[in-house]
Amino acid sequence: MDDSSTPTYDGACTCGAVQYRLTSEPLFVHCCHCRWCQRETGSAFAINAMIEADRVVLLEGEVEVVPTPSASGKGQKISRCPSCRVALWSNYAGAGDAVHFVRVGTLIEPDRLPPDIHIFTSSKQPWVVLPPGVPSVPEYYDRDRYWPQTSLERRQALLDRLDRRSTG
Repeated sequence: MDDSSTPTYDGACTCGAVQYRLTSEPLFVHCCHCRWCQRETGSAFAINAMIEADRVVLLEGEVEVVPTPSASGKGQKISRCPSCRVALWSNYAGAGDAVHFVRVGTLIEPDRLPPDIHIFTSSKQPWVVLPPGVPSVPEYYDRDRYWPQTSLERRQALLDRLDRRSTG
């Protein structure tokens, strides 16, 4: 990741006490229209950039991890600024601590990471108009169908590393 051609994305909370950098492209970006995301954001949806946790570098400050209920019943851990309380990313039970779901709205240039897919559109607000040409699904999606091959390969490499840690 020392390659200067690798894109980076900087982000911060509202007060600036926590600043971070994504050191590569995310695995995938989804716009979630589920009722849980609507409630947690106070908005019509949440836009999350999924990325390996080791590719999120804290530049300033520390996050406070807040255990929060989730629709799955397994909960999520939301990393927030301890000062202004803005949610910067979440970790869900399925991916554990290995993958952060970074809130795209906390990036300095959020327009650089538009959604690759819209999910849980069965509960989207009726006034939200989905853009043409971007996949959308009524619930969750089939990763093998929608993720780019490079992201699937990164995911497999991550799973292999995690497996080696747990067995070695």
